[in-house]
Amino acid sequence: MKKYLLIAVMAVLSVAYAAAQPRAIGGRLGYGVEFSYEHTLGQNMLSVDAGVIAFNGIEAAVTYDWINPFGADFTSVWDKKGEWNWYMGVGAGAGLGGWNSWSHHHFYSFVGVAGRVGVEYNFWFPLQLSVDWRPLIGPGFSTWADGGESHTEVNFNMGGLYAGAICLGVRYKF
Repeated sequence: MKKYLLIAVMAVLSVAYAAAQPRAIGGRLGYGVEFSYEHTLGQNMLSVDAGVIAFNGIEAAVTYDWINPFGADFTSVWDKKGEWNWYMGVGAGAGLGGWNSWSHHHFYSFVGVAGRVGVEYNFWFPLQLSVDWRPLIGPGFSTWADGGESHTEVNFNMGGLYAGAICLGVRYKF
Protein backbone atom coordinates (compact mmCIF):
# COMPACT_ATOMS: atom_id res chain seq x y z
CA MET A 1 0.00 0.00 0.00
CA LYS A 2 2.87 2.38 0.81
CA LYS A 3 4.30 1.76 -2.64
CA TYR A 4 1.02 2.85 -4.32
CA LEU A 5 0.82 5.93 -2.10
CA LEU A 6 4.39 6.88 -3.03
CA ILE A 7 3.60 6.41 -6.75
CA ALA A 8 0.45 8.55 -6.42
CA VAL A 9 2.35 11.34 -4.62
CA MET A 10 5.10 11.28 -7.28
CA ALA A 11 2.49 11.46 -10.07
CA VAL A 12 0.74 14.44 -8.44
CA LEU A 13 4.07 16.25 -7.92
CA SER A 14 5.07 15.61 -11.55
CA VAL A 15 1.79 17.03 -12.86
CA ALA A 16 2.08 20.03 -10.52
CA TYR A 17 5.64 20.67 -11.71
CA ALA A 18 4.57 20.51 -15.38
CA ALA A 19 1.57 22.79 -14.74
CA ALA A 20 3.73 25.35 -12.91
CA GLN A 21 5.88 26.01 -15.96
CA PRO A 22 5.64 29.55 -17.37
CA ARG A 23 3.64 29.85 -20.58
CA ALA A 24 2.75 32.62 -23.02
CA ILE A 25 -0.12 32.91 -25.49
CA GLY A 26 -0.70 35.55 -28.12
CA GLY A 27 -0.03 36.28 -31.76
CA ARG A 28 2.57 37.05 -34.40
CA LEU A 29 1.99 39.71 -37.03
CA GLY A 30 4.01 40.00 -40.22
CA TYR A 31 3.18 38.96 -43.79
CA GLY A 32 0.15 37.24 -42.32
CA VAL A 33 -1.15 36.68 -38.81
CA GLU A 34 -0.54 33.70 -36.52
CA PHE A 35 -1.67 32.33 -33.17
CA SER A 36 1.37 31.73 -30.95
CA TYR A 37 1.90 29.58 -27.83
CA GLU A 38 5.15 29.20 -25.88
CA HIS A 39 5.87 26.72 -23.10
CA THR A 40 9.05 26.96 -21.04
CA LEU A 41 11.04 23.73 -20.75
CA GLY A 42 13.77 24.33 -18.17
CA GLN A 43 15.90 27.18 -19.53
CA ASN A 44 14.50 26.79 -23.08
CA MET A 45 11.05 26.91 -24.70
CA LEU A 46 8.78 25.10 -27.13
CA SER A 47 6.97 27.42 -29.58
CA VAL A 48 3.83 26.47 -31.52
CA ASP A 49 2.55 28.85 -34.23
CA ALA A 50 -0.42 28.44 -36.58
CA GLY A 51 -2.13 30.96 -38.79
CA VAL A 52 -2.76 32.63 -42.12
CA ILE A 53 0.35 33.29 -44.21
CA ALA A 54 0.51 35.78 -47.07
CA PHE A 55 -3.24 36.17 -46.45
CA ASN A 56 -4.01 33.29 -48.87
CA GLY A 57 -2.85 30.13 -47.07
CA ILE A 58 -2.45 28.48 -43.69
CA GLU A 59 0.71 27.33 -41.94
CA ALA A 60 1.73 25.64 -38.70
CA ALA A 61 5.22 25.33 -37.20
CA VAL A 62 6.73 23.95 -34.00
CA THR A 63 10.23 24.91 -32.86
CA TYR A 64 12.40 24.10 -29.88
CA ASP A 65 14.16 27.35 -28.95
CA TRP A 66 17.28 27.85 -26.86
CA ILE A 67 17.10 31.04 -24.77
CA ASN A 68 20.41 32.96 -24.64
CA PRO A 69 22.18 29.99 -26.28
CA PHE A 70 25.69 31.44 -25.99
CA GLY A 71 25.26 32.99 -22.54
CA ALA A 72 24.88 36.53 -23.89
CA ASP A 73 23.73 38.95 -21.22
CA PHE A 74 21.48 41.90 -22.08
CA THR A 75 21.84 43.79 -18.82
CA SER A 76 20.81 47.41 -19.05
CA VAL A 77 18.67 49.97 -17.32
CA TRP A 78 15.65 48.26 -18.93
CA ASP A 79 16.29 45.13 -16.86
CA LYS A 80 15.10 46.87 -13.71
CA LYS A 81 11.51 46.50 -14.90
CA GLY A 82 11.78 43.49 -17.20
CA GLU A 83 14.13 41.12 -18.94
CA TRP A 84 15.71 40.95 -22.42
CA ASN A 85 16.35 37.55 -24.02
CA TRP A 86 17.43 36.39 -27.42
CA TYR A 87 16.73 32.93 -28.72
CA MET A 88 17.31 30.59 -31.61
CA GLY A 89 15.80 27.24 -32.45
CA VAL A 90 14.88 24.57 -34.95
CA GLY A 91 11.74 22.58 -35.70
CA ALA A 92 9.31 21.61 -38.46
CA GLY A 93 6.26 23.00 -40.21
CA ALA A 94 3.76 22.58 -43.02
CA GLY A 95 1.17 24.62 -44.87
CA LEU A 96 -1.18 24.91 -47.81
CA GLY A 97 -3.01 27.54 -49.80
CA GLY A 98 -4.25 28.59 -53.16
CA TRP A 99 -5.90 31.25 -55.25
CA ASN A 100 -8.13 31.62 -58.27
CA SER A 101 -7.92 34.04 -61.15
CA TRP A 102 -9.94 34.48 -64.32
CA SER A 103 -7.80 32.05 -66.29
CA HIS A 104 -6.59 29.42 -63.84
CA HIS A 105 -6.79 27.86 -60.37
CA HIS A 106 -3.63 27.39 -58.31
CA PHE A 107 -3.12 25.17 -55.20
CA TYR A 108 0.13 24.72 -53.28
CA SER A 109 1.36 22.87 -50.20
CA PHE A 110 4.72 22.60 -48.45
CA VAL A 111 6.56 20.88 -45.62
CA GLY A 112 9.96 21.64 -44.23
CA VAL A 113 12.42 22.57 -41.55
CA ALA A 114 11.67 25.68 -39.49
CA GLY A 115 14.38 27.78 -37.89
CA ARG A 116 13.99 30.72 -35.54
CA VAL A 117 16.16 33.65 -34.43
CA GLY A 118 14.70 36.45 -32.34
CA VAL A 119 14.82 38.85 -29.43
CA GLU A 120 12.14 39.34 -26.76
CA TYR A 121 11.42 41.67 -23.88
CA ASN A 122 9.47 40.35 -20.88
CA PHE A 123 7.89 43.22 -18.95
CA TRP A 124 7.46 43.18 -15.16
CA PHE A 125 3.74 42.69 -15.80
CA PRO A 126 2.57 39.66 -17.84
CA LEU A 127 3.38 41.00 -21.33
CA GLN A 128 6.03 39.81 -23.76
CA LEU A 129 7.04 41.57 -27.00
CA SER A 130 9.29 39.89 -29.54
CA VAL A 131 10.68 40.25 -33.05
CA ASP A 132 11.83 37.11 -34.80
CA TRP A 133 12.60 35.51 -38.14
CA ARG A 134 11.21 31.98 -38.59
CA PRO A 135 11.87 30.71 -42.11
CA LEU A 136 10.25 27.44 -43.16
CA ILE A 137 12.19 25.85 -46.00
CA GLY A 138 11.71 22.58 -47.84
CA PRO A 139 9.87 21.12 -50.82
CA GLY A 140 6.77 22.82 -52.19
CA PHE A 141 4.10 21.13 -54.29
CA SER A 142 2.09 23.16 -56.81
CA THR A 143 -0.94 22.19 -58.88
CA TRP A 144 -2.68 24.54 -61.27
CA ALA A 145 -5.21 24.32 -64.05
CA ASP A 146 -5.55 26.63 -67.01
CA GLY A 147 -7.74 26.04 -70.01
CA GLY A 148 -8.88 22.65 -68.70
CA GLU A 149 -5.30 21.30 -68.52
CA SER A 150 -3.82 20.42 -65.10
CA HIS A 151 -0.12 20.79 -64.18
CA THR A 152 1.78 19.55 -61.12
CA GLU A 153 5.30 20.43 -60.07
CA VAL A 154 7.65 20.01 -57.10
CA ASN A 155 9.86 22.97 -56.25
CA PHE A 156 11.66 24.75 -53.41
CA ASN A 157 9.35 26.66 -51.06
CA MET A 158 10.82 30.14 -51.64
CA GLY A 159 7.85 31.77 -49.88
CA GLY A 160 8.97 30.18 -46.61
CA LEU A 161 11.86 32.62 -46.43
CA TYR A 162 9.53 35.64 -46.08
CA ALA A 163 5.82 34.64 -45.77
CA GLY A 164 5.18 34.23 -42.05
CA ALA A 165 8.90 34.53 -41.36
CA ILE A 166 9.60 38.05 -39.99
CA CYS A 167 7.05 38.89 -37.31
CA LEU A 168 6.28 41.03 -34.31
CA GLY A 169 5.02 38.90 -31.44
CA VAL A 170 2.74 40.04 -28.62
CA ARG A 171 2.00 37.48 -25.91
CA TYR A 172 0.34 37.30 -22.49
CA LYS A 173 2.52 35.41 -19.99
CA PHE A 174 0.88 33.19 -17.41
